[in-house]
Order: sequence, then structure tokens, then C-alpha cells
Amino acid sequence: MADLRLAVVANPRKFDDLDVPRAQILLQCEKAGLDEPLWFESDKEDQGRSKAKRAMKQGATVVAALGGDGTVRGVASALVGSDVALGILPGGTGNLLARNLKIPVDDLAGALRIVIEGLDHQIDVGRVRFDDDDTEMFLVMAGMGLDGDTMSKANKTVKSTLGWPAYVLSGVAGMFRAGFGVALSTPDQRPVIQHAASVIVGNCGTLTGGIELMPDARLDDGKLDAVVMSPRGVFGWAAVIGAIAARERSGHRRLLRRVSHKITVLCDQPVEAQLDGDAVGKRSGFKAWVEPDALKVRIDA
Repeated sequence: MADLRLAVVANPRKFDDLDVPRAQILLQCEKAGLDEPLWFESDKEDQGRSKAKRAMKQGATVVAALGGDGTVRGVASALVGSDVALGILPGGTGNLLARNLKIPVDDLAGALRIVIEGLDHQIDVGRVRFDDDDTEMFLVMAGMGLDGDTMSKANKTVKSTLGWPAYVLSGVAGMFRAGFGVALSTPDQRPVIQHAASVIVGNCGTLTGGIELMPDARLDDGKLDAVVMSPRGVFGWAAVIGAIAARERSGHRRLLRRVSHKITVLCDQPVEAQLDGDAVGKRSGFKAWVEPDALKVRIDA
């Protein structure tokens, strides 16, 4: 810890008064005997990437993202392949990477303790290219269909009031919309071609509420996990939800699973897509692949 030089990249749009968490961070660092952390506020355009690069140039050994999954992804994108570690100070709605790394999402002091006293651990990152877009990085999940629809239609006022249950409300509303045709292929398994409500590729598998969508997914296994949900009506959704609740691993025709280092998804029409919980608009498909051990993060010792 003596060599730790901390920087914080905060998303001011996630807080009513950013001075409150900043004061708490300053006090806790002072008690830990650390120098005052470098402090940056993220721009909406790049979600903290440029500020994380500035922090690295100024000698930071750990750059902590104070915000949601978008801020975490933006900061992490600057740190990939470096010796500088990512710290996570959850302040968003989903906080999915924090949940998968067992970092407390409603305890800033506890999360900061991990940033200060924790261990460095290498994790994989995902890369994805939607249609002909530029390649993007993801840490949690990329998907199309219901999950993209859920993110794009979640009411911002409800999100600020209820938090992640706002996604449940928009998700339920979208469960009975018409699905789409999808083809999912990997280099080493038979392709999946069927009607679907949602297709998700994940670097890790735990959602908000502790739901384990992909129970075997690991952040450090050098693989991506995929799930294709193809329910038909109320009973079909009941089967899918039951299989997820039971942590069903083998899959079935309503909940098909694949694991590979590279996954390609093609849809028969443009559908809503999402990247680490951020809606990215309608897309017709994507290619995703994994970069093993590409990012250093701070985890609980």
C-alpha cells in the first residue's frame, strides 16, 4: 500500500452532490496514510477514458472509477494492457462488474477499502463489433433483443428513484414483444439458428438481484459465455425463468448455451442492442471475442 498512488475518475452525473463522496474518499485516504488522490471528472463523450489516461501520465498506480458500469468501462479501456490497476467505487444503477467481483455496491467505504488494501487480479476483457461499427470493449455483457430493449426503455426518473428495479419494470413490459430470428455461431460448436427474444454474450454471468444468468462464466477463464433465450408465451417464459433460477447449466431449447473464445451473432432484422448495460441502438448483429488476462483490477484480499 505504501507505493499506491490513487486517482479517482468520477461521473458527476451519478450524484446529486459529488462533494459528499469526494469528502469521504479524502478522509479515508488520509486515515490510511495515503497522499490526496488525483481527482478527475469524466466527460459524457468518452466516459472517463481520457481522464484515466491523464491519471496514468501523472503517475497513478490505481485508477478508481466512481460511477456506473459505463464509467468503469470507460476508465478500464484506458488501462487495458498496462500495469495500472482498475479500482471500482460503485455509484450506478446496475454496477454489474462490481457485483461479479464481490465488491459492495452500496458501501463506498467498503469499496474504497478494497481499492486501498486489496489485491491485484488479472481478468479478461471482451471485444465486440456491432455491424460495421468500430470495435468496442466490454467487461460484463453485450446483447441484443430483450436486454437491449430493457436498457433503452428504462425510465430515467424511475431509475433515479428505484435503482435497478427500474430495469425489471421495463424488462417485464418487453417480455411479450415479438422476437427475431437469430443465428449464433462459434468456431468449435454447431450453430444455433432459431427464433429468439434475447441473445447475450457475457464475460461474467451475475446480474442485478443476484441472478446468475450464466452460472459457469468467469472473468478469468479466457472464454465468453452465450445464452439464447427463445420462450414462447407465458409458459415459455416460466420455463426460462425457472431454468435461470435453478442455475441450469446444460440448457434446453428455450435456453440454449454456448461457450467459446469467439462468438458471432446475426439477426434477421435490426433489434435493440446493449453494451455493459448501455443502450447502443438497433443493430443487426455482432462479433465478439475475448482478450485473456488483459486488465488488472483490485479485488478483496
